[in-house]
Amino acid sequence: VGNYKRTVKRIDDGHRLCNDLMNCIHERARIEKGYAQQLTEWAKRWKQLVEKGPQYGTVERAWCAFMSEAEKVSELHLEVKGSLMNEDFEKIKNWQKEAFHKQMMGGFKETKEAEDGFRKAQKPWAKKLKEVEAAKKAYHAACKEEKLAISRETNSKADPALNPEQLKKLQDKVEKSKQDVLKTKEKYEKSLKELDNATPQYMENMEQVFEQCQQFEEKRLRFFREVLLEVQKHLDLSNVASYKNIYRELEQNIKTADAVEDLRWFRANQGPGMSMNWPQFEEWSADLNRTLSRREKKKASDGVTLTGINQTGDQVSQPNKHSSSLSVQSNTVQSVQSSYNPFEDEEDTGSTVSEKEDNKIKNVSSYEKNQSYPTDWSDEESNNPFSSTDANGDTNPFDEDSPPAMEVRVRALYDYEGQEQDELSFKAGDELTKMENEDEQGWCKGRLDNGQVGLYPANYVEPIQ
Repeated sequence: VGNYKRTVKRIDDGHRLCNDLMNCIHERARIEKGYAQQLTEWAKRWKQLVEKGPQYGTVERAWCAFMSEAEKVSELHLEVKGSLMNEDFEKIKNWQKEAFHKQMMGGFKETKEAEDGFRKAQKPWAKKLKEVEAAKKAYHAACKEEKLAISRETNSKADPALNPEQLKKLQDKVEKSKQDVLKTKEKYEKSLKELDNATPQYMENMEQVFEQCQQFEEKRLRFFREVLLEVQKHLDLSNVASYKNIYRELEQNIKTADAVEDLRWFRANQGPGMSMNWPQFEEWSADLNRTLSRREKKKASDGVTLTGINQTGDQVSQPNKHSSSLSVQSNTVQSVQSSYNPFEDEEDTGSTVSEKEDNKIKNVSSYEKNQSYPTDWSDEESNNPFSSTDANGDTNPFDEDSPPAMEVRVRALYDYEGQEQDELSFKAGDELTKMENEDEQGWCKGRLDNGQVGLYPANYVEPIQ
C-alpha cells in the first residue's frame, strides 16, 4: 500500500529532466559560440600577421586559406549554436509546457491525477487488508491467551493449595480461550479469503492507472529520443555538404602552392627582373633644394611621395624615431594619393607611441613585406635641414625627441665596411658602445673607441657579457 508513489514521482522527475536537458543543450550552445568566436579571432590575427609578414606568392595564399577555413567553420558553429537554441531548446521548452500543467496549489495536474487514480484503485483492497491485519492480530492474541491458560491449569494441578473451585475456573478459562481461538481463526480466514477474492479486481484497477502513467512516460521517452537525434544532426558537421567543401577547397588551395611560381614572381618583383631606377642627371630645382638621409627617407616612404616642399626655416619636427609618419611644417606640401595620410596627427588616437608599438608587436609581424627601400643615397647637401650637420651623424635633428637609450658595450661578430659617411666601419672582434637601440630598419647608433659616432647593422654585433 502506498508504493505507487514511486510511479507518481516519475512524473515530477520527467519535468525536471526536461529542465536538465535544456540546460545541457544551452551549455553546449555556449561552447559552440565560444569556439566560433575563438576561431574568428585567431583567423583575424593570423591573417594580418601573414599578410604583413615576409611570406609571399602562392604559399602565402595557401597559408591564408587556413584562416579562411577557420572563418567558414566559425560560421557553421554559429549555425550549430543557433539550431541548438532556436530549435532544440525551444522544442523541449514548448513540449514541457504542453505536457505538464501546474496547479494553483503547487505540483502538477498529471501528478495529482495519477495519485488520485492509484489511491482510488487501492482504497477497497487496502480496507480489506486492514481487516485482515486486525483479524490476524486478534487470532494471534487468542492463541497466546490459550497457551497461557493451559499453562496455568497445568501448574494448578500440581499445587495442593488450590481448592476445586479455583481449579474449575482455570479449566473454564482454558475452554473459553480455545473457543476464542477458533472464533478468531475463522474470522481471520474469512477476511483473508475476502482479500484474496478482491485482489484480482484490485490488480486490474491498479494496472489500469499504472498503464496511464506508462503511456505518459513513454511519450516523454520517445520525445527525448527524437530531440537527441535532432541535436546529433545539428552537431554532426561531417554530413554537412558545405563543411566538406571547406576542407576540399582548403586542400585545393594548398596544392596550388607552387615554389617555382613564387620564385619567378620574386625574381620579377624583388630580384634582377624588377624595373631599375638607374641614376640619371637631374637639374637643380629650388623646390627640391634638399634630400633626405637614408634613415629619414625610410621613415617617410610608407606609401607617400613628397613632390614639392617650400622651406620657411627650421620647422622640422619628428614625434618619435619609431613612428612611421613624417611631420613637416611648410607653406606648400603636395603629395600623391596614398592609402593613408602620413602627416596626420597621431595624438588624435588617444594613445602614446609606445602603446602603439606594443599593439603592433601583438598584432602584426615584426617584418613587413611592403616596407620601402631608399633609391637615393645622398645626404650631403648644404641646404638640407634633414641631413646631419656632421659627417658622422653626431647631431641628427630626428633624434632629439627620441628617449635616451642606455649605452651598452657590444662586440662585432663580422667585419663591416661603412657604405655611407654616417656609417661606422669595424672588424670582427672590435668593441664599441651602442648609444641607441635598434630602429625599425635594423640599424643602431654607436660610438667607436676613437670617438667616431655613426650607424651600423644591429645584427652584426652582440652584447659583451
